[in-house]
Amino acid sequence: MSFDRTVSIITPTEMSAIDSDAAHSGIDSFRLMTSAGLAVSAAALRIYPQALRFVVLCGPGNNGGDGYIAAAGLKRSGAEVAVYALGDTAHLKGDAARAHAQWADSVETLRACRPETGDVVIDALFGAGLSRPVPDDAAFVMQVVAQAQIPVIAIDLPSGLDGRTGQVLGKSFRASHTITFMARKPGHLLLPGRTLCGSLDVFDIGIPESLLRSHASRLCENGPHLWAGYTHVLDPSAHKFTRGHLAVFSGGPLSTGAARLSAVAGLTAGAGLVTLASASAAITANAAHLTAVMLKEVEDAAALSHWLADRRISAFVLGPGFGDLEKARQYALLLGERALVLDADGITAFKDDPAPLFDVFAQGEPHLVMTPHEGEFARLFADIDADPTLSKVDRALAAAKRSHAVIVYKGADTVIASPDGRAAINTNAPPWLATAGSGDTLAGIIGAHLAQGMPAFEAAAAGVWRHGRAGAKAGEGLTAEDLAAAIEPLPAAS
Repeated sequence: MSFDRTVSIITPTEMSAIDSDAAHSGIDSFRLMTSAGLAVSAAALRIYPQALRFVVLCGPGNNGGDGYIAAAGLKRSGAEVAVYALGDTAHLKGDAARAHAQWADSVETLRACRPETGDVVIDALFGAGLSRPVPDDAAFVMQVVAQAQIPVIAIDLPSGLDGRTGQVLGKSFRASHTITFMARKPGHLLLPGRTLCGSLDVFDIGIPESLLRSHASRLCENGPHLWAGYTHVLDPSAHKFTRGHLAVFSGGPLSTGAARLSAVAGLTAGAGLVTLASASAAITANAAHLTAVMLKEVEDAAALSHWLADRRISAFVLGPGFGDLEKARQYALLLGERALVLDADGITAFKDDPAPLFDVFAQGEPHLVMTPHEGEFARLFADIDADPTLSKVDRALAAAKRSHAVIVYKGADTVIASPDGRAAINTNAPPWLATAGSGDTLAGIIGAHLAQGMPAFEAAAAGVWRHGRAGAKAGEGLTAEDLAAAIEPLPAAS
């Protein structure tokens, strides 16, 4: 399998191992640092040709070494450059010390930095591997730069961001532009890191693909590459059942709307047939609003058991607006042999004892997709959620492994995780998707993909991505009712 830096994501720990292996393989580590630093200087001149001065802030490690190389490159190009260092430069070691020697000009202490109008700051204080709050001198300069509204180019990641989690460690720069090397890190895509990186460039500095491939985990950005081979072209003999039959469970008579949103989204997303399963008390309310979606009276667990004899029903959605938590538990446990999207009340129904749910879906390929937001995730996986050392990706993967389910950990940086260790971070969701009923629509899209026979991870990843595209197409101010009409055809990988 090739390594594709346009979608692959490497953690800071993996990048450190790659750097170490590169050095041990005979690749000159200082040459790599030189390539990185010169990439930064070239980008700075391209992005800010009008800059009166470049202010380069260098840390005590290799990120600082990149900064010294960049400063030297900028000076050779005729730019005005000032360099400020965190810590005593006499204590620099290895490639960073060599880069400092190559700068061969004055270096002032970081506390003395006072950027002026017309300056551009190049942040080379800390890289993606920072794991503790920034020191006071760095925090002070971050505040000065922010107050003066000076643009910042960050090397690898804005200093103060945890490259693994995307969280701010005390204080952070807000970069207008970030330059990283070989591949993106989780902190570039997870929030709030994504909002602090500005525009992002990834430069190849010469590390062989074989080294990247040998250490990279199965984490990537969500996109059509994940479901290549699972987009079905309908043949002339296709009929509604070959496109999949999706069933969605309705809530009571005063809470039927959420399930209808899921059902309509499922039909639009490609299911050949969608049935809304409703208790008798809600039949009239649902019938008044349905046309293409069929309606089936399912009063209780006994009625559901009888209905399940129809093997043509290939996937189910349970939870949107459902209300009755005890009945939700009964229904979910009856569906252990079917593909199921469990959302909202369907998740909450198991908050006190999720083990029976996990047990009933433990066999075979994953066929349960759960779509919790932060609160629902914390209710179902309290211990995982409470661990401060885990990133959002780590939490989603731990939950997926425990539950033998695909986890769609929702948010502006939705993470899709599989029990087999695959994970994807979604980046295409516009902020106006945060509206009532949006998650119900997502559940229906994923349900349609399951009904069509897509594996659970691919079904979820494609559903999240199409949901984001629909939100962008519907535009700011959308309501959940607008989303179904905006769902676009499922694209194949380019």
